[in-house]
Amino acid sequence: MTATPVPAAVGADIVRWRRHLHANPELSFEEHETARFVEETLRSFGSGLEIQRPTPTSVVARLRSGEGPTLALRADMDALPIEEETPVAFRSTRPGVMHACGHDAHTAVLLGVARTLLERRGELAGEVRFVFQHAEELPPGGASELVAAGVLDGVDAIVGAHVFSQEESGTVAVPVGAFTAAPDTFEIVVRGKGGHAAMVHRAVDPVVAAAQIVTNLQQIVSREVNPIDRAVVSVTRISGGTASNIVPEHVVLGGTVRTYRPEVQEQIREALARVATGVAGAHRCTAELSYEVGYAATVNDAGIAAVVARNVEADRLTEIEPIMGGEDFSAYQQVVPGCFFIVGAGGKDAAPHHHPRFTIDEDALPVAHDVFVRTALDFLRS
Repeated sequence: MTATPVPAAVGADIVRWRRHLHANPELSFEEHETARFVEETLRSFGSGLEIQRPTPTSVVARLRSGEGPTLALRADMDALPIEEETPVAFRSTRPGVMHACGHDAHTAVLLGVARTLLERRGELAGEVRFVFQHAEELPPGGASELVAAGVLDGVDAIVGAHVFSQEESGTVAVPVGAFTAAPDTFEIVVRGKGGHAAMVHRAVDPVVAAAQIVTNLQQIVSREVNPIDRAVVSVTRISGGTASNIVPEHVVLGGTVRTYRPEVQEQIREALARVATGVAGAHRCTAELSYEVGYAATVNDAGIAAVVARNVEADRLTEIEPIMGGEDFSAYQQVVPGCFFIVGAGGKDAAPHHHPRFTIDEDALPVAHDVFVRTALDFLRS
């Protein structure tokens, strides 16, 4: 599918900016050079943008044009601790750090949107606030910091986007209601009594207890959560022991919980503690749960989603099922109504997000630019 036509210079610059950012990724809360690049690029567009630095690694630009509502547009900027394995010429120059989620594309697109709307400011009545956010990937996340810094003060609505590598390039999905889950993390320390593996009867084996805990945790979703509710409990990490002939003193389990409703989130949290403690006790061990609440679920406002959807070309508009991934865009939606839309940038056989061979189809970037621009012009129609 070909991209929506945009001015050739804008489309070329979006690709150029994206490739620069891809080659120079920075981790969450470390986006100093990225923020500098964004600020310098915004200033190169000439006068008309009021540029602020609400945190050391974020940038906000305000475009005011008469009286009217205020619409915020958001892009995230941080990369991931992944060693890149793609063959592209602009691959990461920083060992162990990679833009494996498309945030380089989001930032480049929003820079293009800022330039386009600055050139078309006479068609706007109100304010567009461009939010270049740090640290989406690492809780507590950059969004909550920007909210605390007052970035959404006076904002009537906010719109963000994410490229998806495994959706058909150039398609656009505008979900209504809950779309991404609340991603929590947990750790369970199972303690027993160490000893010689040949005389295990004199020890209290936390490995066996931990194995039983893993098995029993799977029954929380299958047997305790209402099947109508979406929920996931995944144990993703097990560590313990130092040698094959030693029963260790303790074993550590780690994992994640994904939910949409706070009531289910709390139900699973309580069940984790109950199951871990009970199963460990049955094996003469103890278990201690540490639970970290992550981002809230993203819930798209129906009214704002309708505005975005009507600004998508009809042949591009598609639907997408809710996902169990997390997004700190939800922090903005706790304050103002918002919409988080999806732009396909690959295909079903493409590498998934957070993968060392993650890539996107750059033809999708002008599509994202077009939806942002049309939505802003519609929302702030003069």
